[in-house]
Amino acid sequence: MQETHTPVLVVGGGLGGVAATLTAARLGRRVVLTEETDWLGGQLTSQAVPPDENPWIESRYASSSYRRLRQGVREYYRRNYPLRASVAAQRLLNPGLGVVSGLCHEPRAALAVIEEMLAPYRTAGLVTVLLRHTPVAVEVTGDRVEAVTFTRPDGTELVVAADYVVDATELGDLLPLAGVEHVVGAEGVADTGEPHAAPVANPLDQQAVSWCFPLEYRPGEDHTIDRPAGYDYWSTRRAPFWPGSQLSWTDVEPIDLSVRSRGLFHDNGHIPGKHDLWHFRRIVAAEQYEPGTISNDVTLVNWPQIDYWDQPLIGPGADREGALAGARDLSLSFLYWMQTEAGYPGLRLRPDLVGTGDGLAKAVYVRESRRIKAEFTVLEQHVGVQARGPLAGSEVFADSVGLGSYRIDLHPSTSGRTYVDVDCYPFQIPLGALLPQRVDNLLPANKNIGTTHVTNGCYRLHPVEWSIGEAVGALAVQALDADLPPRKIRADPARLADFQRTLTDTLGVTLAWSQEIRTTPCGRQPAVPQLVED
Repeated sequence: MQETHTPVLVVGGGLGGVAATLTAARLGRRVVLTEETDWLGGQLTSQAVPPDENPWIESRYASSSYRRLRQGVREYYRRNYPLRASVAAQRLLNPGLGVVSGLCHEPRAALAVIEEMLAPYRTAGLVTVLLRHTPVAVEVTGDRVEAVTFTRPDGTELVVAADYVVDATELGDLLPLAGVEHVVGAEGVADTGEPHAAPVANPLDQQAVSWCFPLEYRPGEDHTIDRPAGYDYWSTRRAPFWPGSQLSWTDVEPIDLSVRSRGLFHDNGHIPGKHDLWHFRRIVAAEQYEPGTISNDVTLVNWPQIDYWDQPLIGPGADREGALAGARDLSLSFLYWMQTEAGYPGLRLRPDLVGTGDGLAKAVYVRESRRIKAEFTVLEQHVGVQARGPLAGSEVFADSVGLGSYRIDLHPSTSGRTYVDVDCYPFQIPLGALLPQRVDNLLPANKNIGTTHVTNGCYRLHPVEWSIGEAVGALAVQALDADLPPRKIRADPARLADFQRTLTDTLGVTLAWSQEIRTTPCGRQPAVPQLVED
């Protein structure tokens, strides 16, 4: 067993973990960043999900570092890909022309940009990255975390002691290891009073996970995979809230729960991405490249057909390995169905694009985590349109540390509940939601903040996770510099204002929406990116 010490330890290399690391290093503190897989970037890379964002993501309402990440992806394509000249010249280049985002791209592109962003800090000795390191134990004294123990790729252990520990894991894995008070699954309406809370609390009511994968289509060829072990199960299984088997083109419209059918490719007169699946998260658009270079489109399969809701990953009695195996089997079964019964044998997995042997992403796409019991919990009453009333806007938080905007979007759950997809307003990230009620030096930087099962549905997407990590990285440095626990910074108006000035003046973070945007429900927001001058 080896031991080391660092001022800031970030456990989990997703977007929140990367943002926390970059921010703390930029402010002059040494950071150790660990990650279970061999890729940094989390939902954007190892989980292979193109970003879900808001119409103002190209403007000052996104932090300058997140815009740098996005612009870095575009520049990476301009430097390295044989783009047509007219495409390369587009200010808002969208490499895959997917409709879910203005920046649908290959996971490796984001990975390369993240590595570029970290590079100078690694050379300066401010950042140490430890890949394939899994946390297995946490040492705690009173209300402080002292150290985290990791298993390394060779099976040995490493103990990292730290002044501040950031839990940026996908499932909030440090919380139970450190004995940090937390919530799992859904709160009941008696707990939160939220209009869309579950009737009763249920720790096993968790959003479906999805094991995503990239596909290209080669007509006339046969790339049919072996029949998955669970294919018969998935082809005959019927969830009570679903119109039939998931192995079909028929699913449920999330907002009004009507039955819909979308084929793989759109027909003439249909809108690409709305009436078909292929264009929704397309990450390679062959039409954008010089003739004779890149000939085939690639889409990223993250569709309702691969939402796995049979059993949860965490909670009392949960079988994480069994659930992961089930999610993989469902994804492969849907692919096999498309290749055989649906008549598309030319669909071909692209394992090279996700860095795996089997063609599935390195990790499952997680929508819900353990959540800290925080000093302040964001409720539907703070952000939801129905809960607050028309044109009321979201709650204004005096301790805002960042912004986000997305619908409350809950996928079908492991308790047998169907979609909950309701409108909300553009919102702020309150500092109180990042502070555990008791523990002084452990901070959350993923989906494990002080939200509820309901409000996690709008705080869980790419840019919000980045902003949470950015705020947490800056907070750890501020706490170290002041020799005060973070809760005392929040409780002191002068210190809170000083911290917020660090965010705005040094890091380029905007803390408030304009009144017009704040009172515009997500369902009424523009469909195209809105450029707002800095």
